[in-house]
Amino acid sequence: MNRLTIRARLTLVYGGLFLLAGLVLLAVCYALLYQRFSGNAIVTSTVQGLPSGAAAPPEGQLFVKQFRDTVASDTRQVMLTQGGIALGVIALAATAFGWLIAGRLLQPLHQVTATARRIANAPDRGLHERIALPGPHDEVKELADTFDLMLARLDQAFDGQRRFIANASHELRTPLTLNRTLLEVAIDPDTASPELRQLGATLLAVNARHEQLIDGLLLLARSEREVTDRSFVDLADIVEHVTAQLSRPSGSSRLSRPSGSSRLSRPSGSSRLPPAKAAVDCAPQEAPTTGNAVLLERLVHNLVENGVRHNLPGGGWVHVSCGTRPDGTVAVTVSNTGPVVPRYEIPRLFEPFRRLGPERVAAGVPGAGLGLSIVRAVARAHGGHVRAEPRDGGGLVVTVILPVAPLT
Repeated sequence: MNRLTIRARLTLVYGGLFLLAGLVLLAVCYALLYQRFSGNAIVTSTVQGLPSGAAAPPEGQLFVKQFRDTVASDTRQVMLTQGGIALGVIALAATAFGWLIAGRLLQPLHQVTATARRIANAPDRGLHERIALPGPHDEVKELADTFDLMLARLDQAFDGQRRFIANASHELRTPLTLNRTLLEVAIDPDTASPELRQLGATLLAVNARHEQLIDGLLLLARSEREVTDRSFVDLADIVEHVTAQLSRPSGSSRLSRPSGSSRLSRPSGSSRLPPAKAAVDCAPQEAPTTGNAVLLERLVHNLVENGVRHNLPGGGWVHVSCGTRPDGTVAVTVSNTGPVVPRYEIPRLFEPFRRLGPERVAAGVPGAGLGLSIVRAVARAHGGHVRAEPRDGGGLVVTVILPVAPLT
């Protein structure tokens, strides 16, 4: 049921109060008129042909009394009918006038709403815009000035965030660039052995991957609404690639450190994580979407890695699937075995630095609790969302839903 707008409610209040006041005034006038015509004084009159000061005969007094009662009844009836009609017409006019006055009084609020809507829909958030409402210093202007003050502080906060991102970008790229330079020098074909060149090539690939990941994460951090630099991506290719990486034999299946860690991921051979014991299998189907391929790969990687890490101690399984849904979206679903997760704990798993159960305080547990929070951030940046459901018997079923790629 739709509620009445403030303008409609004010109009009803104006019209109702005016009608009530008119009814009270009409009732008072009717009471005074009734009292005036219902006096007990004997009406005397000078009848033509009678001496001055002589009393009228009883027949004349009766005629005067009947005439007075008739005039009083007609007067009261006319006052009620014509007064009621006039009151109704004036009440309608007052209601229309109240509608205009209410619209005039609420115009500043419409300006505040329009400014807030433009800021919310602007690609750059438009925090530099201000209402700057003119007019007297009343309650509405105080509201507009408070809104302008809030916008100014938000603009300062986002400007500081942008400066921090720029500085962090420089600080993160500098060591990676230095590492790449040192590796390129170390694997000089004239001085390096074949084994060293092979190791250097692997480290260069890992370093390049980290550079791409940092660029993608910084792009996500700069994007205050969504990823605008989009390209065609088939999630089936990403699922196959990530599953192949995390399903290697135990001697080389050590998972890299998650992207949410405070340190950069290291090569699989130097990772401190134990070998993956959970069997990872996938059933990819075509799932075309648009977005940043690096971020989407990190999304799938974090989901599968989370399923492998939080599994049964003696082994288990992780199943990854993707495909197109009937509602015009694509989905990536990762289900796994593992400990029983209470349903009320699921929303907290997507918050930064949140861990479940003993892992909250356990020492030496890898990761920083940012894996699923990054999944949610990447999904939202691509116009999608993520949900999780507990499995019967333990484990989770996590589903990421993204928009399907438009037909060209």
